Amino acid sequence: MSADVETAERTGNGHAAEGAPATVGQKAATIGAVAKMLEREFPDISISKIRYLEEQKLLTPRRTQGGYRLFTQTDIERLRTILRLQRDEYLPLRVIRQELATGRTEPEPPPKGGAPDARPPRRAAVQIRGGAAQYELEEVLEETGADAALVKELQDFGIVKGTEVDGMTRYDESDREIVRACAQLARYGVGGRNLRVFRTSADREASLLEQILAPALRSRNAERRKEALEALESLAAITSHLKHLLLVRDLRRVAG
Repeated sequence: MSADVETAERTGNGHAAEGAPATVGQKAATIGAVAKMLEREFPDISISKIRYLEEQKLLTPRRTQGGYRLFTQTDIERLRTILRLQRDEYLPLRVIRQELATGRTEPEPPPKGGAPDARPPRRAAVQIRGGAAQYELEEVLEETGADAALVKELQDFGIVKGTEVDGMTRYDESDREIVRACAQLARYGVGGRNLRVFRTSADREASLLEQILAPALRSRNAERRKEALEALESLAAITSHLKHLLLVRDLRRVAG
């Protein structure tokens, strides 16, 4: 193995320091070279994020005898697909794993010649319609890695609501994914009290979208109601993406 590959792996968490060539023998790329290759399309990409995706069994780069990662072009395209599904469709890793398992390994090509993007609207990880699945507390804790005290705190502050069924609180898919996200934030010391700002913001946004589509949502025409629900999901995805962009912009100012 070349010294350039060893240097690229040893340089650690940043990717600006990966001075190694982008490819080894024009066939495989080091982890640092991959991060640098994708940073223009995905500014938040990092070596640590790629390693995390590997730990989650979403990537399986080849290893040299010395244990260094080498990514083929197929690995890189798979990583690009994963990152796009996270960014554009807001899918959790569990769902992305399912998408990849069913053969979704090719990234969607960008629109050509400046033409309008004809791809379907971005979709949220949890759909607005449906949500019939119900989970007991133990199932939520097992799937999200949260503890019962956190779920109780989230319920106390109205972040998670749950539904009483036969004297037992059950949670739908939205509740479960909210708990998952809050459990991740809890690792940074963010508690239920801090999350009330998100609850308030969500309430306001839901009211705004309801006002926009209220006449169609209340229509007696089944087809019109169906179209309104589809529009509601699209609007939810667009506003979610807008919030993400505004947050990134403000955080760049903080970082700068």
